[in-house]
Amino acid sequence: MTFALRVFLLRLLAAIGLAAALAAPIGPAVAQEQLELLMIQSGETKHMFSVEVMRSDAERAKGLMFRRYMAADRGMLFDFKVEQPVTMWMKNTFLPLDMIFIRKTGEIAAIAENTEPMSERIIPSGAAVLSVLEVNAGTTARLGIKVGDRVVHALFKP
Repeated sequence: MTFALRVFLLRLLAAIGLAAALAAPIGPAVAQEQLELLMIQSGETKHMFSVEVMRSDAERAKGLMFRRYMAADRGMLFDFKVEQPVTMWMKNTFLPLDMIFIRKTGEIAAIAENTEPMSERIIPSGAAVLSVLEVNAGTTARLGIKVGDRVVHALFKP
């Protein structure tokens, strides 16, 4: 085998390996049984999501860090256990997100749209909330979700 052919084959194998690596989703796969259903009632419209629920300090601290993809009908729900003012940030988070701040009754108290990936800027709830739902950036605008809408999930007691 000539040197030029060896170089070509090595480059081809490297390109194939790189393509496979780029095609693979980055971040942990989430088993269907780990997801919980959540509904947002916006006027007469109901929006359904499958969410991962972060209940422990360690889970809440990691959140969506290092993930590069989230399906349009998915989200991550942070359970803070008690209603209180909370702050979030986007450190080590590659995905732009909408953050939906939710009272213990399920009412949406505030929304932070299109948060900046990898930012350490603090994003405050602006009110006492029990939970934060993170969805892909643009979801709240696309679906018309707004402050005052109702989130239905086992965490919330109307």
